[in-house]
Amino acid sequence: MTIKDTRALRDAFGRFATGVTVLTTREADGTPRGFTANSFSSVSLDPPLVLVCIGDNAHSGPAFRAAPHFAVNILSADQKGTANLFASRSEDKFGQTDWYAGAHDVPLLPGALATLVCAQHQLVMAGDHVILIGEVLQTDMRDGPALGYHRGNYFSVPH
Repeated sequence: MTIKDTRALRDAFGRFATGVTVLTTREADGTPRGFTANSFSSVSLDPPLVLVCIGDNAHSGPAFRAAPHFAVNILSADQKGTANLFASRSEDKFGQTDWYAGAHDVPLLPGALATLVCAQHQLVMAGDHVILIGEVLQTDMRDGPALGYHRGNYFSVPH
């Protein structure tokens, strides 16, 4: 594809409205890591599996590929600032937001509509991304409007 074709493909992908998540984990030394992702999907109920796609150039990519556990924080409509923070290249994201350690010591974000604590199940290389498949070990949820993303903008999804 040419650069022009790649831009058109990105624009076409952006037409798909998605929810917004922040994935969190810890490096081997205990340092918390996280990033905003809208490439999240449920995969299976039995066993309970989810997936997320992580770009090869993602700063947190190596931590997620190596971590035995991670969490998916499904963001509420009032967490746009959290989504922007974790989409940034800031070195100290966890120093700029509230969080707490959940099961398997993975960082969780208060206020999320749902948190899914997962064990790494499988990594699949796919183009310029790795597909991280996780087995859901624990969930927690609350009601409220969800944070959505469409064509480069956030929007609120009523509940």
